[in-house]
Amino acid sequence: MLGILYGIGVGPGDPDLLTLKAVKALSRVSHVFAAASSKNDYSLAHDIVREHIPAGTPVDQLSFPMTFNPDKLEDAWRANCEQVVEILRQGKDVAFLTLGDPMTFSTFIYLMRKVRSRIPDARISVIPGITSFQAAAACAAEPLAEGEEIISIISGAKGGERLKDVISLSDSVVLMKAYKYLPEILAGVEEAGLRDSCCFISRCGLDGEVIERDFDRLLRMERPNYLSLMLIKRRGLESRDGSPRSVDRREGQEVDSTSQASPAGKPSCRDRLRVVGISEPSGPFRFEEKAI
Repeated sequence: MLGILYGIGVGPGDPDLLTLKAVKALSRVSHVFAAASSKNDYSLAHDIVREHIPAGTPVDQLSFPMTFNPDKLEDAWRANCEQVVEILRQGKDVAFLTLGDPMTFSTFIYLMRKVRSRIPDARISVIPGITSFQAAAACAAEPLAEGEEIISIISGAKGGERLKDVISLSDSVVLMKAYKYLPEILAGVEEAGLRDSCCFISRCGLDGEVIERDFDRLLRMERPNYLSLMLIKRRGLESRDGSPRSVDRREGQEVDSTSQASPAGKPSCRDRLRVVGISEPSGPFRFEEKAI
């Protein structure tokens, strides 16, 4: 009998956001696969769940090129699919780890299709995960949608052109992968007259987390991290009034740029909503981009 392919969403980065169902599945599968950029051998998804994988369970990283070239992508998907299919044909259950949710802008979607094309009767089980935009909205205390509001979720991997298509039809827009073409995205936001209605979030729940609402500071930002997105609210940001201008997160502590200290007994940043940014720079922002 064929093994089961589990697509496991491990959440946006904070290990505490991993679901119990994901932990239980990881404890019983025979093999684990995790996606990694062909540029390096590091997988954030694997790092998030590392402590929940029993000793002795094989873990392999599948390399995917960071490109839009269809031929290179097809070659990578075919090769990675064959590795997974080989284990499934042995009757072993397999887990494929993906950041966020397996059914939302995920590499698992393509792997699932490839496996089904090779094994039409493949058994597949998807375990949902918390998406980056859900976690980002919580961190920034920005409601995504309420009542009859419309929310659109789009990708900024190729620029901000899609923003023009949806901005007039949506009450809230989540623009994923707002890193490589951030200047073009910001130009689209400004053209729509929403420069005071956007919130940029990077590395949510991880060291180096940034939440920025100041549009002028966003214009000066250079090379945002790969794990970046933007929330755009047509009626304006709910948390703008009274929010700290910036807070610096250092070694697990949050320090307000005005007070330079955390009040005694302040709860952990993982146990409450918080507004997190970075201290006022003396020059342009510069973030190191690391593919995963």
